[in-house]
Order: sequence, then C-alpha cells, then structure tokens
Amino acid sequence: MSDALRIAHGAFGRVALLDMDRSLVRHAHPHCHVLLKVDGDDTQFLVGDHVAPLTDDLAVLVNAWESHAYIHDSRRKNALILALYIEPDWLRSFRPNWAASGAPGFFEHSAGEVTAHIRQTALDLAAEMVHEPGASRQQEALLSELMIAVIERFTPWRTVGASLREIARANAIDWRVGKAISLMRTDPAAPLSIDRLAKEAGLSRAHFFRIFEDSTGVTPHVFLNVVKVEMAVGAIVEGEETFSAISDRLGFSVPAHFTRFFRDHCSVAPSAFRQVARLGR
Repeated sequence: MSDALRIAHGAFGRVALLDMDRSLVRHAHPHCHVLLKVDGDDTQFLVGDHVAPLTDDLAVLVNAWESHAYIHDSRRKNALILALYIEPDWLRSFRPNWAASGAPGFFEHSAGEVTAHIRQTALDLAAEMVHEPGASRQQEALLSELMIAVIERFTPWRTVGASLREIARANAIDWRVGKAISLMRTDPAAPLSIDRLAKEAGLSRAHFFRIFEDSTGVTPHVFLNVVKVEMAVGAIVEGEETFSAISDRLGFSVPAHFTRFFRDHCSVAPSAFRQVARLGR
C-alpha cells in the first residue's frame, strides 16, 4: 500500500514524500504541482492527455487545475516521490508575477530535464524532512531554493503573467460558472448534480458543462472533488474533527467512502495523513 513518509504543511502549500505503489485517480489541484523522483524505479504520470515520465533526470510539471493521474506499474519497484503543491500567494513573495502559477499555462511542458542543482536540492529537502521533521525553517529555506530553481528552469519566468492585468485575466471565471463554484464551496455535502448546477447558473446542461470546463480546465465533477480534497486536507491537518465528522460535512454516506475517496486522491488514508502531517509539531 502507498505510504506518506513525511508531509510538511504551511503558507507555501504542502510538500509530501510519498512511497507510491498504487495508481491515483484522475484529479487536479488549485496550485502548481511539481513531482520529483527521490528513489526507486522510474515511473510516470498522465498529465492531460500526455504521459509524462518521472525519472532521476525528468521532473513532472502540472499546472493549477490541470487534470492528471498517477500510473503505477506493478512490475516495477515503488517510486519514492517528492510531491510539491505550491500556493501562488507564497510564490508572489519572490516575484509578483509568479502569482500566475495559479493559472493555466505556467509550465509550458508536462515534463522537463532537471539540473544537477534541482536534483540535489530535492534530495536535500527529502532528507531534511525524514531526519528533522520539526525543522520547518530549514525545510522552507530548501523549498524556496528548489522552487526558484524549478521556475527559472521550466517557465518563461521573466515575462509570465507580467502584469496584474494579465494575471487577473488568466484567473477570470465566467460569472455563471462562479455561481456554481460558490455553491460547491458553500455546501459540498449537497447532492450537486450537473442538472442542479446548470439550473443555478441559468444554463442548459450541455452549455453549462462546456463553459465550466472552458473556464476552469476541468469538469464540474473533478472541480467538486478538488474542493472536497482541499477541505479535507485542511480539516485533517489543522483541526480536531473526527474523520466521521469530516466525512459527514463533505457529503459521504459512510466514513469508509470518504477514506477510499481520500486515498484515491492523496495516496494514503486520512488517519495516516494526519499522523504524518503532525510529526514535526
């Protein structure tokens, strides 16, 4: 079974060191997502419609709201993966235009060849997380160094989202889609069928589905799952709610369904996620 060895959580987003031996369903994240291999066999992800290899020399690069899935090959040894989920507001502190990391197209390609510096910094960060889980300052310093190197390597960082106007346009959402998103976030436990969301938006089912995907890059179903995953992560890491209470609040009929949903999206069960995420506290 896949295992989360370490999870760091903060203003930067989160960083997970994952020992992967099972596939993950197609999903997305509201922040840019970088995957670096630390140890084990080479593996691969499906990013959009393209297979992106993850090796010692190649990183996988996923834009915010870009649909992707992990493809596990049972014939290979587990891959030990450093997974970065990075908040645009944190990246803005380095360069204002890096807030564009929360918009589509920040990374030009789904995979890229890493430099020796990127690989070594990733290994150093993974080692720090394992040996000094409470050393949050050192971990954030290494993460800062790593993300700066990644962005300078894999994005047109001098010009990407160069103005606030461009960033605002890149993040623009059709107001009718915005109504549906507001409903998802306000009441994720509600039975939100496509028909109901389309009615709330004042659109036909087909038109709503089309403009939702055009605006967000994902289907309404995937978007709602993203909302539920991010709410679950926040509650598991920061709060004291029982898993049963979180399950109810997010609309799962029984806790076992929530556990399976969380494992399919985050690779480990909620109980393991909470235990590992709090190791350094």
